[in-house]
Amino acid sequence: MKERGILTEYPSRIDALKNRYFIIKAQINKAQKQVSIDDYYVTKLKKQKLILKEQIEGIRKVS
Repeated sequence: MKERGILTEYPSRIDALKNRYFIIKAQINKAQKQVSIDDYYVTKLKKQKLILKEQIEGIRKVS
């Protein structure tokens, strides 16, 4: 029974990660259009996006 409860939590966790992923993706797009934004900031956002993508894929493999 406990496993079933854990599995039902995955969709909400995935949704939260996806939401954060798309927010960061929008921030990257916006930052790349601005001349005043440095590459370090964009690189940092891209790393966060990659980490979120890996977490989403990890959860999908488990479920």
